[in-house]
Amino acid sequence: MEKPADVTHPIHALLQRRWSPRAFADRMVEPEQLQSLFEAARWAPSSNNEQPWHFIVGIKADPSAHDRLVACLKEGNRKWAFRAPVLILSVARLNFEDEGTPNRHAWHDTGMAALSLCLQATALGLVTHQMAGFEIEKARTDLGIPAGYEPVAMIAVGYPGAPASLPDYLRERELKPRERKAVTEFVSHGRWNGPPEWPTRWASRSHAPEAQHLVAAALKLIPHPFD
Repeated sequence: MEKPADVTHPIHALLQRRWSPRAFADRMVEPEQLQSLFEAARWAPSSNNEQPWHFIVGIKADPSAHDRLVACLKEGNRKWAFRAPVLILSVARLNFEDEGTPNRHAWHDTGMAALSLCLQATALGLVTHQMAGFEIEKARTDLGIPAGYEPVAMIAVGYPGAPASLPDYLRERELKPRERKAVTEFVSHGRWNGPPEWPTRWASRSHAPEAQHLVAAALKLIPHPFD
């Protein structure tokens, strides 16, 4: 099932297609696909290239590892996420590796890696669903997460399944149209709560002559190919 975003302005198709379903097919994710997901996460940006993320993976091919992650989920998520062939817990290292000082961007950067993973999954025809609903202390204990690291989010990964496999109340949510706030509700211009008039204000100013002048000047610096 596909449920592309109903966008107001054009965005890349990969971003438009990414969504968070709860229905997963009874099909294993191939090892090479998983490797691509973590390769995408590997190349996410991070403050000072610190790369503070860590991922704990449980796949159904290894039932004990998969069950261990399922057991960390809160009941509402466990009702559907147990079907996902792959469960991943993202974890953030809270301090800089060399200095040992707090890295206030660790959660942000771990989220960047998680989103890179999710977008790569979309590109491969997989679906993902990130979850905040899990038992943090149980995950810390049962999965052996050391001090200085913080569990961030659980991620279900797999091939898309049929909404009919879900309980009625979840199937309704699965089929419900996707919604987002308008850009004007979370974008400010110049200062907090500054009216975001920049799209129309800038569009009304024609920079074409200036742009043409700059292009012409740049072309003069490029040697003629036959010179």
